Amino acid sequence: MHNYLNLLNSAIKENWEQKALCFFQGEEITFEGLAKHIARFHLYFEKVGIKKGDKIAICAKNTNRWAVSFLAVNTYGAVIVPILADFTPDSVNSLVDHSDSLILFTDEEIWRKLNPEKMPQLKAAFNTDDFALLYAAEENFKNIYEHLDESFNSTFKNGFGKEDVKFKVDDTNLDDLAIINYTSGTTSAPKGVMLSYRNVSASVEFAHTHIPCHKGDTIVSMLPMAHIYGLVFEFIYPLTGGVCIYFLGKSPAPSLLLKAMKTVKPYLVLTVPLVMEKIYKSTIKPAISKPAIKILSHIPVLNKVVFNKIRSSLDTAFGGNVQEYIMGGAALNPEVEKCFHKIGLHYTVGYGMTEAAPLLAYEHWNHYAQGSCGKKVDCAQIRIDSEDQHKVAGEILAKGDNICLGYYKNEAATAAAFTEDGFLRTGDLGVIDKAGNIFIKGRSKNMILSASGQNIYPEEVEAVVNNQPYVTESVVVDRASKLVALVYLDQEAIKKAGLDEEAISDIPENIRISANKALPNYSKITKVEVVLEPFVKTPKMSIKRFLYK
Repeated sequence: MHNYLNLLNSAIKENWEQKALCFFQGEEITFEGLAKHIARFHLYFEKVGIKKGDKIAICAKNTNRWAVSFLAVNTYGAVIVPILADFTPDSVNSLVDHSDSLILFTDEEIWRKLNPEKMPQLKAAFNTDDFALLYAAEENFKNIYEHLDESFNSTFKNGFGKEDVKFKVDDTNLDDLAIINYTSGTTSAPKGVMLSYRNVSASVEFAHTHIPCHKGDTIVSMLPMAHIYGLVFEFIYPLTGGVCIYFLGKSPAPSLLLKAMKTVKPYLVLTVPLVMEKIYKSTIKPAISKPAIKILSHIPVLNKVVFNKIRSSLDTAFGGNVQEYIMGGAALNPEVEKCFHKIGLHYTVGYGMTEAAPLLAYEHWNHYAQGSCGKKVDCAQIRIDSEDQHKVAGEILAKGDNICLGYYKNEAATAAAFTEDGFLRTGDLGVIDKAGNIFIKGRSKNMILSASGQNIYPEEVEAVVNNQPYVTESVVVDRASKLVALVYLDQEAIKKAGLDEEAISDIPENIRISANKALPNYSKITKVEVVLEPFVKTPKMSIKRFLYK
């Protein structure tokens, strides 16, 4: 296995004049420009005394300079600590301090809300918008930065060229700590996942083998960069293959996202099921529900023409160059998946987690089994903790080159996360069929045990509820051994349908009756309650179900 930074070194030299990191409709940085930024920061780190293994945090919206900051730290051998920009200021203060970070890369908007006194180890902070110095705890950190251009020019007297691209990390550093990625913004006993260069390299190597990218390809980064899914698969893996990456900033509006897709024409789209389900409900479902289309879809040969046209229009909306749509982070609604399969969309659903850097399972769209999350990745072993892994759901356990070192400064959490023989406890329940496809049933902590001893997976009940008219999303909870569905309604659809007050008041009971027709007796819903606000979600758009009772 090669360190992914060796691949980056080669990619920089082979694509020297090509665009590497672009802020959509803004600044463009070539591979040469990236190398110069990295060398410049390496010089600064050396002069202020940053050593290999020291911690440097980054908390900012997605930009091309976020990417530069990450790589400047990563290639130096310091440990990068990505923190989600959506975390509260108190959480950011706490995590910067907990991680022992000496430098922080952030943007001005976030910095204004932070308190340096709550980050006593912090020596300097830089603005990811323009690399201006935002803060220096010591005069030395300020003076050296103010004269950095002079230092750079005197160090590279003949100019900076390809021969000057040197990283302080290579294949000998595979087992060194590379990244600490915090999985939540809680301030008590935070869990910072420790990932080595080997962990990330295993995922990058898998991606290059199974999802090849090529010089000249482009991709849009729309997932949070501080989340390991977006970090590895929308940034590190494509960049090390010579791909140009376009960043959209923070939480791009749908109109900007679609504009970027049409302009950039990405070779790959990585997203979460929620995004594709919204597209299905707003565009595909209305199209296939038209009486004429319904008739044509049942006529052999003609139905293929109809389905191809629907798929083609979706592909065109994403730029017309997408080889594969990869979804992860949650289950794909079965009704939506059935439709995607019918129209021949090049989609697949993977499975991973931060602790696996991030991938545990994937299968190419051409071989993907409907309802699964693919097969285990090459670099990992997977087993199911049950008496029959093919029929009885049990916890999914994983071991391999991609599995994390544990949690930073949290020995109790690390010990609890692994079995005695070194397998990571994922907390997910699933089965594996004889072909090796993994089917996830739900989170072990979400599973509800019925009065009759039947295992109920709320995610499966929610999938049925979400298919009902006027439902945007739902959470199923257990109240005194009775299932209650909390639903957030689609107000736009209700308005469009012109429903009066009486019809609107009937919606919850209609949902319950209709959903129960498709549910087995042991998981029928006793009540549907309407919530007035969308459910609170994590950065990867999973509902924070622990908030709902």
